[in-house]
Amino acid sequence: MDNFELKPDRKVFWKSLVWNFLTMVVLLVSCFLVYFFLSIFNNPNSPLNPFPPASLPTLYQTFTPTSTIIPREATWTPTATTQPSPSRTKAPTWTLLPQLITPPTSTITPTEPTPTTTSTSMPVSAAITYVASTAFHPDKNCNWMGVAGKVVGTDGKPLQFQEIQLGGTLDGKTISFLTLSGTAPLYGTAGFELVLSDHPVASTQTLWIQLLDNTAKPLTNKIYFDTKDGCTQNLVMVVFTKTR
Repeated sequence: MDNFELKPDRKVFWKSLVWNFLTMVVLLVSCFLVYFFLSIFNNPNSPLNPFPPASLPTLYQTFTPTSTIIPREATWTPTATTQPSPSRTKAPTWTLLPQLITPPTSTITPTEPTPTTTSTSMPVSAAITYVASTAFHPDKNCNWMGVAGKVVGTDGKPLQFQEIQLGGTLDGKTISFLTLSGTAPLYGTAGFELVLSDHPVASTQTLWIQLLDNTAKPLTNKIYFDTKDGCTQNLVMVVFTKTR
């Protein structure tokens, strides 16, 4: 009896070791699952996600100034019948050009093709005058020519962020510009300015200007105008006024 030793049961020892190992495995698997689901929750596009959400298409703005150059419509070619004679004394009569897009007072003659509905129902009218650029750029003297103006609403208040598009040809060169009202405060809160040349150049109905809203929807037709080669009329002033 004195030599009797109590030896541990080997079967119980191995069973305990197996359970401890399985416990560790369960803990590790649980930690991995927590990390797995948190990663997917924070970033659905994670490589761990076997069912990532569909990618949304990326939208790109494809509008560029050059893409909006449109050949001169046939409906405007008859305006040549209203051109003044080359005499300088006739030049002031071109202040009536804005009337081409106004309702009943339009200068379109009955012999012209029937105008499109937009030619008499556009919500914006335009007034064009010619002044010396030195009134706004005294440092340029006569070494400058451009188009400038402003956009106002029906209440006479300035309308900013309206698109002004200018195109055509001048002195054999293609012209294409796009700007926003409000970018040239020299002409008011909703002013704009486009430089055409470093010297006055005369042209007859080869340039046009058009007002668009902030979604590129036309608010006027293309309004064709002249440019003068004198230093006292080298700035074309265009005032767009919303009528409705």
